[in-house]
Amino acid sequence: MQRVGAVLGSALFFLVAPCVLAGLIPWSMTRWEFKPAFFGLEGARSVGVLLILVGLPGLVDSFARFALQGLGTPAPVAPTKNLVVTGLYRHVRNPIYLAVVAIILGQAMLFGDWRLVLLGALLWLAFHLFVVAYEEPTLRDTFGSEYEAYCANVRRWIPRVIPWRAPQSG
Repeated sequence: MQRVGAVLGSALFFLVAPCVLAGLIPWSMTRWEFKPAFFGLEGARSVGVLLILVGLPGLVDSFARFALQGLGTPAPVAPTKNLVVTGLYRHVRNPIYLAVVAIILGQAMLFGDWRLVLLGALLWLAFHLFVVAYEEPTLRDTFGSEYEAYCANVRRWIPRVIPWRAPQSG
């Protein structure tokens, strides 16, 4: 039953947070209309599509891991019972935030809209402040040495090339 609640809670939070931040807000700003490509380079649009295509599955996978492995949600009001250190979390500590920003910047490049670059930058700054001021201290208090070991091996924003493996307990 706990898993069902975690899946439903994560799905609801997915609609409330990333779908609004990376979907509804960019759409309301651009109506997804194409402007001239950045610097007149049509290839920038392809990079934008690539950022969106990389960000979306990473976002969905991370939400699924919170529900199925963490037995909770990414929402602070319904946190996980277990520290999630698999999947993209083996490469970087904040794949959800990176995915949301990648999707927004991808749309900026695809549609040629500098306002979305600004949105992405401001959102990343807000994410960074939230992570440093709230999320990391809370995870340290909740998971202690397990989280400390994770932080010592996996960077906050810059992904590792070689995935980290958590030590096996037991």
